[in-house]
Amino acid sequence: MRASPAIAVEQLRLSVAPMMDWTDTHCRAFHRVLAPHARLYTEMVHANAVIHGDRRKLLAMDASEHPVALQLGGSEPDLLAQAARIGAGHGFDEINLNCGCPSDRVQAGRFGACLMREPQLVAECVAAMIAAVPADVPVTVKCRLGVDDDHEWDRFVGFIDTVAAAGCRTFVVHARNAWLQGLSPKENREVPPLRYDWAHRLKRERPHLQVAINGGIADEATAAAQLAHVDGVMLGRAAYHDPYLLHRLDVAWFGGPMRPRGELLRAFRPYVEAQLGRGVPLKHITRHVLGLFAGQRGGRAFRQTLSEHAHRPGAGWALVERALALTEARADAA
Repeated sequence: MRASPAIAVEQLRLSVAPMMDWTDTHCRAFHRVLAPHARLYTEMVHANAVIHGDRRKLLAMDASEHPVALQLGGSEPDLLAQAARIGAGHGFDEINLNCGCPSDRVQAGRFGACLMREPQLVAECVAAMIAAVPADVPVTVKCRLGVDDDHEWDRFVGFIDTVAAAGCRTFVVHARNAWLQGLSPKENREVPPLRYDWAHRLKRERPHLQVAINGGIADEATAAAQLAHVDGVMLGRAAYHDPYLLHRLDVAWFGGPMRPRGELLRAFRPYVEAQLGRGVPLKHITRHVLGLFAGQRGGRAFRQTLSEHAHRPGAGWALVERALALTEARADAA
């Protein structure tokens, strides 16, 4: 049974962005411990892969992850509709269409950020996806402000309005352009200037839409400042490199007690041991927790202990406890 989406029609959205090779099911299960109210996203999966690939692997999801969104890539309405139907059938609480990824591989497949130049096609894709899933599973879009030299507000809002007319009510806006030539995906996250004011204006002029903002948000103050203007914030690599930021924001925005890092990690133990029992190597799980003590005394010892030993045969929870003990001992000695 699908858990009730905590923030499906939210006044406030705290989300963790889809990140290729990072936000797998182990990562999302860990983030759920840290942030009970956040909406989590899968890595982007192409519609063809969902239809023809290994769904057990591609759509792996633990029951603890809800609410969790499946992000799809693609540009063919029929295929996206099939993939959306499959995703909803697997229990995902939201289906998100990626219109923001700038990588060469994505462009070659005619999906991702290049779709911002084809708003009518995106609208057709969204309409097909909406028709394919139950009414309680929203279809949303993640996009940029434009591509390359598209710096016209009317072009951006025209894209939004065209897609919204097809039934999309929630947009996650990475508030910078995507450069399709000359910049790597990493540079595309850093070089094009941020223009938060466009996302703010979108919400102001289209108050009936849910608008979440993404891009360059790496601390509590920056995230909190956005809430005066939009409905929510999506964190990217900041949530991965400093996972405790997720916990601080979840507590600040939704309430609940602040829990120490060690306590949160130990709350993750049942999941870890269940996965170990299924034959999952510890290294596949602990790679997602390495940043938990970022900036803390003992954090380096924590990372080194797990990085150097988690790959060894037989590594189990005892190694995590050893890493915690070293970290806590150095913190106490400060």
